[in-house]
Amino acid sequence: MNIDIKTLFNRQKGYLKRRQIPDRKTYIHLLKMVKSGEVERLKRGVYCDHSKTSNVMIDIDKIVTNGVLCMYSAWFHYQLSTQIPQSFHIAIEKNRKTVLPDYPSISLYYWQQKYHELGVVRQVINGYTVNIYDLEKSVCDAVKYRTKIGIEASSEILRNYLKRRDRDISKLIKYAQKMRVEKILKTYLDIQL
Repeated sequence: MNIDIKTLFNRQKGYLKRRQIPDRKTYIHLLKMVKSGEVERLKRGVYCDHSKTSNVMIDIDKIVTNGVLCMYSAWFHYQLSTQIPQSFHIAIEKNRKTVLPDYPSISLYYWQQKYHELGVVRQVINGYTVNIYDLEKSVCDAVKYRTKIGIEASSEILRNYLKRRDRDISKLIKYAQKMRVEKILKTYLDIQL
């Protein structure tokens, strides 16, 4: 990898836009790297270095004010799912309008205020302080949206949660009651335990 391009990728935390490439010679070298598979072209004018993207995070507060990392992003962060999210999954309050940039890829979820505010914690992830749902709320989301994500995915998330030492079953059931999935969760727990 050309040191100039490597430096550029490092400065931009693994992603480069065409306008960030200083000259034509560097751009041509980047295109050769795309052809060889060292770099991936995500979409027109946006490239990523695979060695840097495994722990990339965005400043959610700047892009989606009051947004909360949820669903696949939270499950992946807590190592509840082996599925790597293809975009940042962010929950916002229902009926709120927001304008998203073309990049990075963001999937929005519109939730009622009582569900949106339940279980929100602030965590530092890869240098950014972000809002994310706590472990138990993330598991309850998997149960609540089991038909959308698939029964196998929600079972995997619950199985991985139950293996953790830091789990809090009473908190999980309390969230399940508030989210109206307590009966379904207890059925899952009976099967898993």
